[in-house]
Amino acid sequence: MQMKKYTQQNAPIHEALLAHKRNRVVPFDVPGHKGGRGNAELTEFLGESCLKVDVNSMKPLDNLIHPVSVIKAAEELAAQSFGAHATFFMVNGTTSAVQAMIMSTCKAGEKIIIPRNVHRSAINALVVCGAIPVYINPGVNKELGIPLGMSVEDIKTAIKEHPDAKAIFVNNPTYYGICSNLREIVTLAHNNGMLVLVDEAHGAHFYFADGLPLSAMAAGADMSAVSMHKTGGSLTQSSFLLCGDAVNAGYVRQVINLTQTTSGSYLLLSSLDIARKHLTLHGKEIFEKTIELAEYARTEINKLGGYYAFSSELINGDTIYDFDRTKLSIHTGDIGLAGVEVYDLLRDEYGIQIEFGDIGNILAIISAGDRAFEIERLISSLSEIKRIYGKDKVGMLNHEYIDPDVVLTPQKAFFSNKKSLELKDSVDKISAEFVMCYPPGIPILAPGERITKDILDYIIYAKKKGSSVTGTEDMKVEHINVVEEV
Repeated sequence: MQMKKYTQQNAPIHEALLAHKRNRVVPFDVPGHKGGRGNAELTEFLGESCLKVDVNSMKPLDNLIHPVSVIKAAEELAAQSFGAHATFFMVNGTTSAVQAMIMSTCKAGEKIIIPRNVHRSAINALVVCGAIPVYINPGVNKELGIPLGMSVEDIKTAIKEHPDAKAIFVNNPTYYGICSNLREIVTLAHNNGMLVLVDEAHGAHFYFADGLPLSAMAAGADMSAVSMHKTGGSLTQSSFLLCGDAVNAGYVRQVINLTQTTSGSYLLLSSLDIARKHLTLHGKEIFEKTIELAEYARTEINKLGGYYAFSSELINGDTIYDFDRTKLSIHTGDIGLAGVEVYDLLRDEYGIQIEFGDIGNILAIISAGDRAFEIERLISSLSEIKRIYGKDKVGMLNHEYIDPDVVLTPQKAFFSNKKSLELKDSVDKISAEFVMCYPPGIPILAPGERITKDILDYIIYAKKKGSSVTGTEDMKVEHINVVEEV
């Protein structure tokens, strides 16, 4: 069967679903809700239109694990739109895209150069595949308490000391909007026979607007994990995995199929398809408006005093090579409140939900879907929080990143014989599990790292301030599993 010709004006999966609805096919397959008829409460909540396209794979709708028609066409359109050689639709979140990048590049015992302030999904991939991390420890902006980008000199050193590494993994941008010198990193890597993998979870918009940092594919990176659901407008849990022409896309699909569901949600797939079309056709104006809203908010918040909404003035040509101006990252330390305390106050007292708060900062995600009066409400609420709750900053913890002592590989530590200890009794032991604040999901401790007093102090402080601390088998995070000494 000859495949229909599509352009960027099309959304092949969406169009196939609309045709499926018009055909009024009688469903004797899964899902069991049968277009919503089997569950009235679910239908009332989500809507009949939604449930009628929550369908199973079938020939007219293609199959995510082996696409040959409409999903294949949608992937090809996405590749064109993002300047990639191949693109994969991911329905297990950007977590699965990050893991597919690492697992298709590194086998057990092979090395990967990676910044320590990665999302937990990257270290989880090391636990699964057995690759060995060569950590580059990012510097810290002491005033803001945030980790920086990757220094080119640090990467040169890591390459020299580990010339057998298979790849370099880069966060670009970080949660806070900081970007590394991606083009230079790609040149260094390729000159030394290494691939470049980019966690671009927060950078979908880089592909569609002027005046924003360089995208991974434009920089010549080999693979990139892009969270379309974060800034691209698709449904939560849907992402793209982009590949350059040096990558064997057929093998990557096989690796994806090791862990990704065989029952790909057509709600997620069609949302990716429609979001790609929308950004390709309208992305420039969408992100121009986003930047305008973010810049206005930043300017007004900085007039309040006590807060610092930082931006491109931080650029230093290396560890802060560029900055994502759509990000509204705000330092709260000078009003004597941890970021997570401001986060909680905004939600509980002012009905405003922002993305996250950590020890020293908050992050508000701005998009073209925001409205001016909502930006004003955020600004006025921050002003009130400062006036009512602000206090002296004495006693505030002033660091966000702790240099880890890596003793064992993540895989060896995670699958080791282990024992549970109270946190206070775990100093100098080797962690067999993760501890992190979520969001942003950057591990404070990862399997294989030595537990120090500084790390315990940080965990205890984060819990006290109200951070959501996760990762341990003990859901209360009062005990931690450590590697049992032989």
